Amino acid sequence: MDRTTCGLDIAKNVMQLHWVDVDTGEIGRKKLARAKLAEHFAQLLPVRVVMEACGSAHHWARVLGGLGHEVELLPARQVRPFVRSNKDDAADARAIWLAAQQGDIRRVPIKNCEQQAVLALHRTRAHWVSVRTATVNSLRGLLYEFGVVLRGGRQAGLKALAEQRAAIDEQLPEAMRLLVNGQLRSLEQINERVDELERELAALQCQMDKAVQLRKVPGIGVLGATALAATLGDGAAWRSGREFSASIGLVPAHSGTGGKARMGRISKRGDPYLRTLLIHGARAVIEHSKQKPKWLEQMLVRRPMNVVIVALANKMARMAWALVAHGREYQRDWRAARSECSAASAAAA
Repeated sequence: MDRTTCGLDIAKNVMQLHWVDVDTGEIGRKKLARAKLAEHFAQLLPVRVVMEACGSAHHWARVLGGLGHEVELLPARQVRPFVRSNKDDAADARAIWLAAQQGDIRRVPIKNCEQQAVLALHRTRAHWVSVRTATVNSLRGLLYEFGVVLRGGRQAGLKALAEQRAAIDEQLPEAMRLLVNGQLRSLEQINERVDELERELAALQCQMDKAVQLRKVPGIGVLGATALAATLGDGAAWRSGREFSASIGLVPAHSGTGGKARMGRISKRGDPYLRTLLIHGARAVIEHSKQKPKWLEQMLVRRPMNVVIVALANKMARMAWALVAHGREYQRDWRAARSECSAASAAAA
């Protein structure tokens, strides 16, 4: 299979291969156990291996890349249309092989272990934050059944519960009072865990040069800087800042027919966590910054608030890519020279 493209469908235990021999056109299929996958590719001459960007894909990309093979990851959503009729492992591997022939499908950049470790901290923190929110909402609903109505918002609701605890306890039976105490203890433990993860991310930021650069951009805090640095890598996977901002869904979706295109809401493609961090950062800049850029003040006059927030988040994403890709320091009043803009446009074309 020298220089043959292999579609590889990965799973927990069984892996499925699909390839077409470049010399004979013969279609090949092979099922491998997980323990045999690396051994199988170690015996092959360098080939092109294409996988969906799903669970453990980055791990296998590093393993197979270390064996000398060319590895590409495709977005799973872009592969699904190539599945024909019944869906099984063989059909999935064939669909991956077919999708690999399409040059206009964007490849997912392969992350190293350090990048994945940083993003794992972010995912774990987001998990505990969601658990905390769900716990407060559950407690609010249970108390409502006893006639206790807490104010909206997590902090406001817990503060009201603490201030009115004596009066509330009079309305509750003993079993319910014990349950409330247990839930409050659980919330304290969750808060401690979230704070611990945030301290770990802050410590990692100091060890990541790119995160230190990104931290200087208004609206990008510790969470945004570390998540962007881990996602961008060296920035080479995107040709421009516009392409990066589009890949995380910060551009309008559009639909058109008959030569007319209609721009709509943002596409919301890509990583929702990263997009959320940028939008919240942009909102903080607009609400709290005392020295807003002139273009931002002018846009606030003529456009709705949410539109301006997304526009600023888009600009922050493009700035983040530029700082990482070109190794520059953030400068508030920096302007690109005309020659640089022309060279960048030519390179993108």
